[in-house]
Amino acid sequence: MGGSHTWEDGYAGLSYSNYDSNYGSPAESDVRIRMEQEHYAFASEIRNLDGPFSSLKLDAGHTDYEHREIAGGEVGTTFKNKGYEARIEARHQPLGPFNGVVGAQVSRNEFSALGEEAFVPHLDTDAGALFILEELQATDRLLLTLGGRLEHTTVDPDAKGSERFVNADRSSSFTAGSLSSGAVYTLTPVWSVAATLGYTERAPTFYELYANGAHVATGTYELGDADLSKEKAVSSDLALRFDNGTHKGSVGAFYSHFSNYIGLLGTGRTLNDEGEEDADGMPEYTYSGVRAQFSGVEAQDHWRLAEGAFGKFALELSGDYTRAKNLDSGEALPRIAPLRLNTGLLWELDRWQARIDVEHASSQHRVPENESGTDGYTTLGANVGYYFDVGQSKWLAFVNAENLTNQTVRYASSILRDIAPAEGRSIQVGLRTSF
Repeated sequence: MGGSHTWEDGYAGLSYSNYDSNYGSPAESDVRIRMEQEHYAFASEIRNLDGPFSSLKLDAGHTDYEHREIAGGEVGTTFKNKGYEARIEARHQPLGPFNGVVGAQVSRNEFSALGEEAFVPHLDTDAGALFILEELQATDRLLLTLGGRLEHTTVDPDAKGSERFVNADRSSSFTAGSLSSGAVYTLTPVWSVAATLGYTERAPTFYELYANGAHVATGTYELGDADLSKEKAVSSDLALRFDNGTHKGSVGAFYSHFSNYIGLLGTGRTLNDEGEEDADGMPEYTYSGVRAQFSGVEAQDHWRLAEGAFGKFALELSGDYTRAKNLDSGEALPRIAPLRLNTGLLWELDRWQARIDVEHASSQHRVPENESGTDGYTTLGANVGYYFDVGQSKWLAFVNAENLTNQTVRYASSILRDIAPAEGRSIQVGLRTSF
């Protein structure tokens, strides 16, 4: 819930949200997760300013998160994370042909894991960043964008005397920079070409640096590497966009080359809770930096079929395919989605709406040698909804059905795919409102 005070040139508001959940883990039959989170936020924007900046926007928030892993009715490990963040954006007055924003962002996270099964130490993470995004209408047909970000992150671990976290004896500090550029060129009123080229760096997370132990929720034994360096990549994509009133969509390709990709990679070993090799133990995964490349294609189209007394009909088509390779080992990278194709038939009439969706995913057998592949699947979904007003509020009553044919679906991107498939047939009835 929240509220804002608004005026002609801006607004200022506060909000509060709470999430409370109690659920089981498919990795362990006697394990449950009790999760609670509170979030407080402030947001404000002031527009139509005089001086070098035409508007200022501020967002700030505080999150208090806790989850307890409960095994056999007893709390085994408690994870807590308190986070603070703030971001300010300033849109400057036009500088010749340039329009854009400059800004800064700061954050702090205080993480603790209490209990014998904690697989990461206590950690404080501080980050600060400066960024800029500029837009240039070079010609009537050519739009250019340029962006940059500089971020400094410090991760300070505290083993609290635990012998398990011998690698958590020093803090880690990273300065990461990223640059991006983009262009959209209008060929005709129907066709345009869009392209991007960027260089990105990312500091490793505290899990990637210091994890050491059994992750009960996923049934794995995870090992971090305190000597990891920044993740670095050069990425590009090229897309052909179209919109003739009947069809609106795009067809494109993308490519990324990582000089250092941080991935959670399986070693083929199985370990017990104490980190000792055990044929009946959990699979071991390590956070490793490797050279890698990603490439793929994606396409989408919204096709307006008809409009008349019986309503509006449209067809949505989309598909994507990704190949990802570990250039150090020559193997495929793990947990990469296969070829996916989606078709949706949409209908609207007055306050009614409905759609039928068919999703097909191919099998995925391009996996590392020590991991299993997945079979393909085709699922059917449908939903129907009715809009109505109550006073000044807008409501939607809906029925949503997923996997109507009750297919066995194992997502190639899930680390739990061999233990638990995705949900089977499900039907959800609900009300949604906005006011």
